[in-house]
Amino acid sequence: MNAIECIQTRRSIRKFTTDSVPRKELEELVSIAQWSPSYKNTQPWEVAIVSGDKKQELSKKLVALLEERATPTPDIESPTSWPEAEQGRIDYLMNKRKELTGLDLTAPEMIVKAKKANFNFYFAPHAIYLFQDASLGEWSLFDMGLFAQSLMLAAHAKGLATVPQAFTTDYAKEVKECLGIPASKRLVLGLSVGYPDMDSPVNAYRTERSATEGIVNWME
Repeated sequence: MNAIECIQTRRSIRKFTTDSVPRKELEELVSIAQWSPSYKNTQPWEVAIVSGDKKQELSKKLVALLEERATPTPDIESPTSWPEAEQGRIDYLMNKRKELTGLDLTAPEMIVKAKKANFNFYFAPHAIYLFQDASLGEWSLFDMGLFAQSLMLAAHAKGLATVPQAFTTDYAKEVKECLGIPASKRLVLGLSVGYPDMDSPVNAYRTERSATEGIVNWME
């Protein structure tokens, strides 16, 4: 698989097989992602790979917080509004998923169900958390995005699957306590990792992309 094919065929997966990924392969994904560019080569990324009993413990804690209606306190605040173009893409996605599944993913009860699925990491065998020192600025968040993309592409190239999950950072303080991550760190992103179950209908839909001419400005 060449780089262009890898970028164009990667997708977010929400149903995994029960097969565990060998530790050596997970470590190799991180090693590959470390070659991502960063501002002045600061490499402002740290990684926690969560499996087995610890992952089950974390999932149980997160679901309990949700059921208690605990107020989310992510280290990076969730957006409360979007510009028109971006909101239009969100609306299209929600309508498309409703059309395919019959479920209204904007309904409060479905949002809770979706969060529970996220907190169980879609029952993938592994979860990966990305974090960094909380004193770092916005460029370091940009760098973390580059690292996350490299990690997901490396996984796809090796026949693995991932899904980036902002919801899994809702209770950042409790996640860090459970995983032994210092409070001085900023929890940026969680991902589920494993082998994809491509026979599952939930993995049949792939999001679309806007027309290229709609985002390019030629200046000559």
